[in-house]
Amino acid sequence: MSDQAPPPAPIPFLKGHGTENDFVIVPDPDGLLELSAGTVALLCDRRAGVGGDGLLRAVRCAAHPEAAGMAAEAEWFMDYRNADGSVAEMCGNGIRVFARHLAEAGLVPAGDLAVATRAGVKHVHLAKAEPDGTPGEITVDMGPAVLPESDGIEVAVAGHRWPARKVDMGNPHAVAFVDDLAHAGDLLTPPRVTPATAFPAGVNVEFVTEVGVRQVAMRVHERGSGETRSCGTGACAVMVAAARRDGLDPRATGRPVTYTVTLPGGRLVITERVDGGVEMTGPAVIVARGEIDPGWLSGRLARGR
Repeated sequence: MSDQAPPPAPIPFLKGHGTENDFVIVPDPDGLLELSAGTVALLCDRRAGVGGDGLLRAVRCAAHPEAAGMAAEAEWFMDYRNADGSVAEMCGNGIRVFARHLAEAGLVPAGDLAVATRAGVKHVHLAKAEPDGTPGEITVDMGPAVLPESDGIEVAVAGHRWPARKVDMGNPHAVAFVDDLAHAGDLLTPPRVTPATAFPAGVNVEFVTEVGVRQVAMRVHERGSGETRSCGTGACAVMVAAARRDGLDPRATGRPVTYTVTLPGGRLVITERVDGGVEMTGPAVIVARGEIDPGWLSGRLARGR
């Protein structure tokens, strides 16, 4: 009888996207996996790994020390990491993909769902599938936007410079209105934001143009990920910044305001309610399921990727 230890078990994963903001999803209901920053970065690597703008670990609140205090409000915690392995507070497209995974795995029914995040508990509504089988869109109550003092904040790219509006949607954003989205350059490196003290933990930077009445288009550089095809919290930040630029404030007028936000990866509909809450509606798709070879993973990590 051999006393050799059995080989480690493969790690299940899924791949999904929301308006082409794509994620590696790792089911870990009992919180047993150790996901180092290096592991996350390797899995999100588009050439050496699975590939994604970030990673979503699905773990029950009761099994995660950061989420245990929210277990009375939500069963599931979205442990979100950026593509470079850094921890992030919240991801708007990610939470829709997270909810789609839970529903397709039979862990939650269609309808209303509470999801714990590092930005607090978010409430999600999963619409029923269309008659042709197309998955229904998902609406997320993103909570209220916070608009701190923004005077003096500027964004600069490739010789262009713009004033920026500071918006917090559970994570930080700098929103700049531009004449042409191409002026943002390739966004392979983070845009320069001044003063540096305005965003000590880094910032997502959105570039926005107007394309119609209450319709805007945007590009985004997400901290830790680079330019992405879509950013849900960024779209919410853009909507609120655009509404204030247009003189619209639902808390003051008593009327909700809705904008359509077009991103490189698709379209999101964002509504700011009279109570200040911001709702985001859009699609989410699971495109693949598979297993990560633990031998490959440990070998790559041992070699420094």
